[in-house]
Amino acid sequence: MIGRRPTTQFGIGRAIGFCNKIGSLRPFAKAVSMSFGLNLAPQHRVYAGFAIYSFSMGNIFPRLPDIKAAMGVEEGALGLGLIGAPTGTLIALTLAAPLLERIGFRRALLAVIPLVALTYAIAVHASGPLALFFLLIPVGMMIGCTEIILNVEADRTEAHVGFRIMNRAHSFWSFGFFGAGLFGGTLAQFGVSPQMQLGLVVPISLVGMALCLGGYQPSPARAAESTDAAPRFARPTLPILVLVAVTISAMLLEGASMDWSAIYMRGVFDAGPFLAGLVVATFALSQALTRFFADHFVEKHSPSDVARLLLCGLMLGLVMVFFSPSATVSLIGFALMGAGTAVIFPLAISAAAQRTDRAASINVAALAQISFVIFLLGPPLLGYVAEHFGIRWAFGIGLPLVAVSIAMAGSLGRKPQGAVAVV
Repeated sequence: MIGRRPTTQFGIGRAIGFCNKIGSLRPFAKAVSMSFGLNLAPQHRVYAGFAIYSFSMGNIFPRLPDIKAAMGVEEGALGLGLIGAPTGTLIALTLAAPLLERIGFRRALLAVIPLVALTYAIAVHASGPLALFFLLIPVGMMIGCTEIILNVEADRTEAHVGFRIMNRAHSFWSFGFFGAGLFGGTLAQFGVSPQMQLGLVVPISLVGMALCLGGYQPSPARAAESTDAAPRFARPTLPILVLVAVTISAMLLEGASMDWSAIYMRGVFDAGPFLAGLVVATFALSQALTRFFADHFVEKHSPSDVARLLLCGLMLGLVMVFFSPSATVSLIGFALMGAGTAVIFPLAISAAAQRTDRAASINVAALAQISFVIFLLGPPLLGYVAEHFGIRWAFGIGLPLVAVSIAMAGSLGRKPQGAVAVV
């Protein structure tokens, strides 16, 4: 259209004018917006949001060996570049919540998940670690915004539908990451460049959002949800620091497996691109299945017993990866690590929320802030460990941390939690 003519001169304007004569357009517009895409239950929209989000962010990890080779750098320099994403995430986690509430979760979510894919597609064109660092900051900000929206929405949807969905929602995050690992590994095997691959993820993300979340409407806030501003930094008490000790190994090794497992397979066993992507997918699938079925076991047994069992599996998997003589043994080890890291943090969050020494929100914030710093900043810094001591040590450094977590697991609670329906 050329020039600024009144819309009533055109077909759409005449249609609007006609509809205004016979009745308001607002009910019609609302009906159209609600029916766009698939008709899903509220909890299924949450599951889809987690899966599309993780697929949008996970495609870069199977391609890190190719990105590292293209830049001609060692693990330490690559790790420095990767810190850009956690930097942006921490900024968003600290500052974005009031802005997102003001914008509205529907509009924000429909924008930020495709923007995760788009900003990654831009960042992968970086020519060196410094450029990668700065280009990943917007990526991290979109990730932080998505984390806020999806986790708050999962919590509110739990209250709305009347049964627990949080662990299952996070299992779909892992299923999406599993898909990203297979997709990335397959395209790498066929010689598709990382830039082309991440460019393809953008329309896939857009189509997924349109189909699964086109009719998304945010769940109402919990009746008892506080409207008071949360503190920028919640001071950890000694019991919270004990819970941090429980989570530290799982948080660090989950991030390390995302960042370094593909490089480990390429560097130690000279694995092909598909196998390097498969190890990322294997870790994510094992984690997804554990999260999907975890609630039943947590309700039947004590949280501390479940945690100790999973942490022992994490220790076994870590030993297998550190001493592995073959790629097959490493795949099994990473599968055990995926299961071992799956629900340690949610169990710790529940334990923090159940403490009575101060408001649950403050205890949860204190635990989450420290644990997320470990999860976001620790794995990229392991690049320096890998560069100077070998890639196996990027994982081996976690062995004493897992031992500490096992020793402190009793703080998660010894009594079974009350039964909550899971569907």
